[in-house]
Amino acid sequence: MEKKRILFASQEVSPYLPETPIAKIGRELPQGIQEKGKEIRIFMPRFGKINERRNQLHEVIRLSGMNLIIDDTDHPLVIKVASIQAAKMQVYFIDNEEYFKRKAVFLDEEGNFFADNDERAIFYARGVLETIKKLRWVPDVIHCHGWFSHLIPLYIKKAYNDDPIFQDTKIIYSVYDDEFSTSLAKEYHKKVALENIDAKDLSLLEKPNFVNIYKQAIQFSDAIIKGSEKLHPEIDSFIADINKPTLEYQNEEEYVNAYSNFYDEILEQ
Repeated sequence: MEKKRILFASQEVSPYLPETPIAKIGRELPQGIQEKGKEIRIFMPRFGKINERRNQLHEVIRLSGMNLIIDDTDHPLVIKVASIQAAKMQVYFIDNEEYFKRKAVFLDEEGNFFADNDERAIFYARGVLETIKKLRWVPDVIHCHGWFSHLIPLYIKKAYNDDPIFQDTKIIYSVYDDEFSTSLAKEYHKKVALENIDAKDLSLLEKPNFVNIYKQAIQFSDAIIKGSEKLHPEIDSFIADINKPTLEYQNEEEYVNAYSNFYDEILEQ
């Protein structure tokens, strides 16, 4: 029997970024799933805070070189890779000089949300999917972590739905309490649009605040995992109402087993 393939799209992975709940699970979950006999890949943004020399990142020339058009402007896609030696895992980094050079993640020195976080999220989501296509690595499950990965479910189900690489891929979205108080750019829903994505698919992103961004991701996912013990009440209600397979919050001792079993359940549907 072929190993099931699980792709993790995480906005943060330890040790490359400081340890947050998402960064911790971004590091430990793939190792746990790999130890259970599944094949894994990990993708994260190459934020400028990541020390490339210390973490031994290097560019993968055969995967780089594509331009992604966002808001009528070309943006070169650069793919880098590093290894977590102790776990025998590689991490792929989505990079671009304009979007990810700055020595910060989502906020500037004054604590303000970067004005281009909308385009950075678009670039990350599309960069992940285009790189998977170049790798010719067909994922059985794509498991997204954090708001920054929220466009991947929409793109898989609509813009890439005819691509044989993703035809049978199940999308699982982990919902966290990584709330931010501002909104993304007003014209965000227009920038997100690609072929086969209709206006109704983007209605929630016409007001791209934290709650609507998560609702958008949930709407186009096949299953949901509650990654935080407490979630925004409006998001919690949306999950209950949408009636999709949902895994409740799991503690640190139990989540690897629970997630692995959940993947198997979703793949059997």
